[in-house]
Amino acid sequence: MGQCISHCCQNSRETSSTSGKNDQGSSGPPSLLSRPTAGPPTMPGKRDSLPLTPKDCANSQVNGQKGPSTDGTKLEPSMLIANLDSTCLDDRIAELFARYCDPHEDAILADGMERFCNDLHVDPAEFIVLVLAWKFQASAMCRFIRSEFMRGCRALGADSTKAIQASFPELLREARQDDAFKELYRFTFQFGLDVDEGQRALPREMALPLWRLVFSQQPPPILECWLDFLSANPTSIRGISRDTWNMFLNFTQAIGSDLDGYSEDEAWPSLFDAFVDWELRRRRLTAVADGRAASGESGEDVDLTAETDEKATDEDAPVLPDVSLWRVGAHKSIF
Repeated sequence: MGQCISHCCQNSRETSSTSGKNDQGSSGPPSLLSRPTAGPPTMPGKRDSLPLTPKDCANSQVNGQKGPSTDGTKLEPSMLIANLDSTCLDDRIAELFARYCDPHEDAILADGMERFCNDLHVDPAEFIVLVLAWKFQASAMCRFIRSEFMRGCRALGADSTKAIQASFPELLREARQDDAFKELYRFTFQFGLDVDEGQRALPREMALPLWRLVFSQQPPPILECWLDFLSANPTSIRGISRDTWNMFLNFTQAIGSDLDGYSEDEAWPSLFDAFVDWELRRRRLTAVADGRAASGESGEDVDLTAETDEKATDEDAPVLPDVSLWRVGAHKSIF
């Protein structure tokens, strides 16, 4: 802000000096920037004008010039100082953006994102990085266009990586609020889509880690069961629609860990119905196996009858990978 204020004051001094030469002898009020005729002598080589404060600079525009309003209305000094501060904040944010901007495109891309996260001292797969992307309203992973970066930093009042770091505690508190978390949750779906390919549904391999991430602070009781179900059915469940994604949040709030809140009469997506059937059968199989083991009987003697197919499906299910969003696909970070 200092540079902007100095520039403003210098222009005002030049205006005042010119005005003083042209209007000598006039009866008008003296300019606030004009130096008194009487006073101690100046030192050789020194400027003969006193340094001005931001308030002096603003006062000069209020009393001698029109402020930066479109209708010609003069602005109060405090308003002019606020405008100067906003302009200088934008300049500093632009400098920060330039530090990570791609040399061939006006955007921060994969390499810049990696350096940005390193300077913030965060792992790209952390929850706070998702919250930051939400606050910046990033339109795609691994990418910040200039307007998104400027808008996000301006909303945080941050012009440096240290200032962004200082905002993390407040961002986390905000994300815990119900309404804010709902916005963050819905943003995550759009954020995970590949806009270049025109995706309208989240690929299963992207939806799994995103669900795990967005619920990482307060995971619902059925989350792991749900992820196991999706992982155990890779061929029949290839993508997650927006409606399914959005309604899963309501589903987690209505259904307890024992699934007692589930009702077939509710208008849940058919995928949720299939999940409940799958999970109840799996729990019955587990109870049978545990009972046999407790009695010392061999698991090979357990008669699973009609549930044999479900057991095979469960045993053949791949282990849910610990996918880092920083390297999903080709250099895709949480940004």
